[in-house]
Amino acid sequence: MRKVKEMQNKESIVLETTKQDSETSDQKWSWVEATIWTDRMLAALGNGVQGGKWYSLIDKVYRPTTLKAAWAKVRANRGTAGIDGQSVSKFERHAARYLDELRGALIEGSYRPASVKRVEIPKGQGQMRPLGIPTVKDRIVQAAVKMVVEPIFEATFVEHSYGFRPQRGAKDALREVNRLIKEGYHYVVDADLKCYFDTIPHEGLCARLQERISDKQVLALMDGWLKQKVVTETENWTPVRGSPQGAVISPLLANLYLHPLDLQMKESRYCMVRYADDFVVMCKTEQEAQAALEDICKWVEANGLTLHPGKTHIGDCRIEGQGFDFLGYRFEAGEKRIRKKSWTKLTDRIREKTRRCRGDSIVMIINDLNPMLRGWFNYFKHAKLQTLTRVDGMVRRRLRAILRKQQKRPGRGITLADHKTWPNTYFAALGLFTLKEAHGLASRSR
Repeated sequence: MRKVKEMQNKESIVLETTKQDSETSDQKWSWVEATIWTDRMLAALGNGVQGGKWYSLIDKVYRPTTLKAAWAKVRANRGTAGIDGQSVSKFERHAARYLDELRGALIEGSYRPASVKRVEIPKGQGQMRPLGIPTVKDRIVQAAVKMVVEPIFEATFVEHSYGFRPQRGAKDALREVNRLIKEGYHYVVDADLKCYFDTIPHEGLCARLQERISDKQVLALMDGWLKQKVVTETENWTPVRGSPQGAVISPLLANLYLHPLDLQMKESRYCMVRYADDFVVMCKTEQEAQAALEDICKWVEANGLTLHPGKTHIGDCRIEGQGFDFLGYRFEAGEKRIRKKSWTKLTDRIREKTRRCRGDSIVMIINDLNPMLRGWFNYFKHAKLQTLTRVDGMVRRRLRAILRKQQKRPGRGITLADHKTWPNTYFAALGLFTLKEAHGLASRSR
């Protein structure tokens, strides 16, 4: 009787463990497109496929359900028109016909990507960032391919990579940095890859793709996107390196190319935290940090990339002046501060929305400010309270200046009389979002 009970207990434990493993697996792959990734295919991700390579994928790309799901993603992201001038709204008018045409071209093998329109957007501090804009049709095909191949690579990617990955994000990366600092990892390698997206070697990237994918048609699509002609207002060229920022497939390809570096850091037991091309290596000693940087330099050089000499350094983040910037924050002297560039970007946006010559009512201006302030707080709420109150003060001061202007009394809104005429409670009654109050509420709820 006792043996029977022991066997029943063991069976119960096995069943419970199996159930938990199944639930964990379901949660891990809950983001995949169910019409593509069946239970059988997901099981193959865990168990492996013959030769480690995936064949016969193109039929999943041009399925009507896949293209329809890809179009839904592109439509949700909106974005501007590509080189052909066709916007998302124009495509939407005849979406069914265009999707059918795309499917036919993919089946026949006649699909050819159009040129990429290259524009420049402000990067901060007077610098510009190049952005490649594919056509809507190319974005749909890229999204379809991404839905098919992304799980294949996700199954191999390491835990310390957070950028542009399903169920992961910047906040997760910041939490990991916080955890490591608390555990005594104070010596930090702050590395910056120079023009990473524009300098990824095509040959090496294609080799990484071929390690896991053997479908020639899917590989040909990838190769075609890498070699898309780039067009600006004054020139055009065919790139021999890089993957354009702005392309749907580029973040996945960027992560794939750095995957071997991730593996090397993990095998060497370095605590790396990477978000796309921005990464830090957290160490307990300066010697360990020096060794990590040497390994990174060797890998970067061997793989055709370049570290930015002025932005790559080692520091003890406990010491003033030796901190590091990561994902909008600055970690220095035991504090979590706002990075200067992040602060400048916020204040510029506040100034833009609170110009004294703006003709809208104060209520309309507050309603325009609130979503921006709320979003900024949700990301930067762990910064010093003093910084948050500075934002509140700046916003109210500029609103008071607008109110003076509306009364035909020019001024900056900083006098005691201004504060008495329009106290903080006045703006609170109009519904102005304040970071200090939100911080207090968030602190009480923790």
